[in-house]
Amino acid sequence: MAYQRLQVGRAAAVTPGAATAVIPPITGAPSSNGCILYIGGAGDVQVITVGGDNITFVGVVAGTFFPVLVKQVVSTSTTATDILALW
Repeated sequence: MAYQRLQVGRAAAVTPGAATAVIPPITGAPSSNGCILYIGGAGDVQVITVGGDNITFVGVVAGTFFPVLVKQVVSTSTTATDILALW
C-alpha cells in the first residue's frame, strides 16, 4: 500500500495576524507558494489559502498536521496555539 510521507526543509513559529502578516516564501523563492501547518494546541484556525480563500477550520485537534496550502493565519477567529509553518 502506497502512502504519502511528510518531509519539510524549514519550519517557523506563526503568529496569527492581520493581512500584513503573510507567511514568507522559502528563501530564494520569488513568491510564497504557501506552507502546511502544525497545530500544537487545539482550537479553531482561520487561514487564507494560496487560492485566496478565507476560511475557518473549527475544532482542529492538538498535534495535527494541517495539509492545506496556507499563505496567512488570521487572528480574528484563530484560537489554536503553538502553530508552526512547515515548508
